[in-house]
Amino acid sequence: MTTVVAVELGLLVWAAAPSSSQQISPPRRRRAAVAIRASPVSGRCEGAGEPPAPLLPNARRRGRDPLWHGGGFSLGVDLGDARTGLAVGWGITLPRPLTVLKLRGQKLVLTLLDVARQQEADELIIGLPVSADGRETPQSNKVRGVVGRLAVQAAERGLRVYLQDEHGTSIDALDYMISRGVKKSARDVKSDAYAAVMLLKRYFTSSGQGAMIVLPRQPELQEKLIAQSRRDAEI
Repeated sequence: MTTVVAVELGLLVWAAAPSSSQQISPPRRRRAAVAIRASPVSGRCEGAGEPPAPLLPNARRRGRDPLWHGGGFSLGVDLGDARTGLAVGWGITLPRPLTVLKLRGQKLVLTLLDVARQQEADELIIGLPVSADGRETPQSNKVRGVVGRLAVQAAERGLRVYLQDEHGTSIDALDYMISRGVKKSARDVKSDAYAAVMLLKRYFTSSGQGAMIVLPRQPELQEKLIAQSRRDAEI
């Protein structure tokens, strides 16, 4: 039996993943979410262990099974205090930049979900700021706060949310823009979108090994994500 982990008020709670599908109504209140990651080195996981196959990131599933061609596009998100860069990709070719949003709070969350729908994405890859030695920073906590709220609302729409280490993507984005001939006057405007491109490039290059899924606490939303992913794989 596959288990998932949830967190509320800082306490870990173990919950068995539901085994049957049912009609889900939106929860009365939104609860906390937690990230789960399978280590590519030791096989150990944060939380309760590796999630079931339908909850693995698309790049991970394609890496494990080259014949698996399911899943939609991936929306890369470079979250910032004032600006959020977006990019989209499927893994066959280099991801492409989309736009830079100057939104915050609930408006940002709703816009991200709308863009995911427009781009036919079934997963959002969110950059997690960490230091050069892999330690999390105060900015990491801010991102986790936004992503926790986003994950609950995304799950209600059948969309999966993952965190991906973004260290160095801004520098990579600058180098990439220069190599692509992006004019200096346009680099500041487009830098966040290109940072999202580099985030997706890292995600696809590593076959999703470093991606951590962020699951809502509610078992019914976890079940909804699994059911939706299975339907997408059958299309």
